Amino acid sequence: MALTPRLDLRQSQSLVMTPQLMQAIQLLQMSNLELTAHIQKELESNPLLEQAGADTGAEDLVAHSDQMTNDQMSNEQANAGAADGQGTEDNAAPLDLADQMGEKAADHTEAINQDLDARLDNVFPDDNGPSNQNDGPQLNDPWMSTPTRNGGAAPDFDLEAVLAGEQSLSDHLEQQLSTAIAEPRGRIIGQFLINELDEQGYLKSDLSLVANRLGIERQEVEEALAILQTFEPCGVFARSLAECLALQLKEKNRFDPAIEALLDNLDLLAKRDFVALKRLCKVDDDDFAEMVAEIRALDPRPGSAFGHVTIQPVIPDVFVRQNNDGSWKLELNSETLPRVLVNRTYYATISKSTKDSQEKEFLVDCLQNANWLVKSLDQRAQTILKVATEIVRQQDAFFAYGVTHLRPLTLKMVADAISMHESTVSRVTSNKYMATNRGVFELKYFFTSAISATSGADSHSAEAVKHRIRQAIDQEDVKKILSDDALVTLLRAEGIDIARRTVAKYREAMNIPSSVQRRREKKAALG
Repeated sequence: MALTPRLDLRQSQSLVMTPQLMQAIQLLQMSNLELTAHIQKELESNPLLEQAGADTGAEDLVAHSDQMTNDQMSNEQANAGAADGQGTEDNAAPLDLADQMGEKAADHTEAINQDLDARLDNVFPDDNGPSNQNDGPQLNDPWMSTPTRNGGAAPDFDLEAVLAGEQSLSDHLEQQLSTAIAEPRGRIIGQFLINELDEQGYLKSDLSLVANRLGIERQEVEEALAILQTFEPCGVFARSLAECLALQLKEKNRFDPAIEALLDNLDLLAKRDFVALKRLCKVDDDDFAEMVAEIRALDPRPGSAFGHVTIQPVIPDVFVRQNNDGSWKLELNSETLPRVLVNRTYYATISKSTKDSQEKEFLVDCLQNANWLVKSLDQRAQTILKVATEIVRQQDAFFAYGVTHLRPLTLKMVADAISMHESTVSRVTSNKYMATNRGVFELKYFFTSAISATSGADSHSAEAVKHRIRQAIDQEDVKKILSDDALVTLLRAEGIDIARRTVAKYREAMNIPSSVQRRREKKAALG
């Protein structure tokens, strides 16, 4: 068979994951806080991007993500403004007032330098910044000068930052360390152990590993730890809950063999097995009640009173309101939608003065990235609204009647209804919240598995079954505690076909104790 050259034409399709496409996918699954941080980074790195404000010129507006507001301008008007020559040097914005003041201050400083035959940064180093580049202020220093956007310096003293700052647990312990341990070797060990504490004040590190990392004997670490455990707040540097409570009881001089036996069996106290505890502690009812009262008065988290990371409140992305006709109205939370603009006027001004090919390529990349970001933000907002609208349509009974009418819903059902992929719906519903007449819920809350019905009727959602289990347990009689088998019988009588292991799994997921523990707790509560 002879081999001869031949030219064939083939057509194929392939998906190329460009950086812009990857950015658009990442924007979908970001929460509003993560999106704000990402937009801030883009504003700092891209000179053609700016945040919409009250003073933003109409000629600078190209597009922004909040297309659902009435004050948005069209892209045609923005492009026409740039094409009419609005980006020329004659129409350039005047010099900023801060820049003018900076030039006058520089001229005045130079005049003083000539009169004194010296430099101000040498005569007054504290007022004009460090004279040596290596002697600059440390990070997180409230007294340092903060550079402004125009290159100047903010006031050196920030009284608000000093007064509003919270003292952390490590700062509080370091102050005590400087007076409790005089030897440098012991201070190094103490500082290392302070850095190993968690937010609650517990020491989770193994002392042998600490000794190996510091290259010392374990005994030295234990001696330093014994001193650190005397610091305030009492109970810090404990390696377990029992040790934390023991340190506080020793401080009150209330640590005796009976209390020690009680702390050694805290699991029985959590289970409210008082009979076994009284037998182990060898005390009567009055002494045992007094011991339990002392334990409850202690602080199991001694480090929580100090400054820590502030928990951000949940900010809804979608609002759901009921109309007069009973239908539901959805709207995006405009506060969580970043309003980002592309400044084409600035691009037209700069592009005319650039001669180097690398500079032109940089400006073109910035313009493309800015346009893609604005488009991605708009697409993200529309996708969130589209998915939320379908969720409300599918779960209409929940909004009208409550959690017992929550229907089984899967990502595929929503994806098929709105002609999207399941992965897109999954990304959109991650870390997104909906404010409804029944509270604020994560979008993933409405996706629940199905529990079959006994009579062949519509299936029940897992969340509705959980709610029914909790409702039955809350209404149970003290003399007739419902076991898992009794719950199965009750649910099947209501048309819910469920197995016992499923009931046990749902009960444990809701942190509801077993029937034996509930019976013991309720009897103890009645006295």
